[in-house]
Amino acid sequence: MTLPESTRLERWLATILGWGTALSASLLALGLLMELAGIERGVAVGLTGAGLVILMATPLVRVAASVGEYLLARDWLFASLTGIVLATLVASLLVAFR
Repeated sequence: MTLPESTRLERWLATILGWGTALSASLLALGLLMELAGIERGVAVGLTGAGLVILMATPLVRVAASVGEYLLARDWLFASLTGIVLATLVASLLVAFR
């Protein structure tokens, strides 16, 4: 992977992490405020749950984007290593939800 490609990957991953964190924090804050104000408890719980799911999914999306970028760059070593990390994350998520 050349320098411009790695810079592009870093920017792409930073964007994913930034948006995931901001969206998650917004949903969590809104859900908490609604809960404290006593407004629509079901909606507040749903927003809080969605915020937590997005918070947990953000690293998973980041690793999946890395795998895709390494495959496009034909960097087979990093693609396979990152694929192993992705498979481990997905397996642990499946076990946790089981």
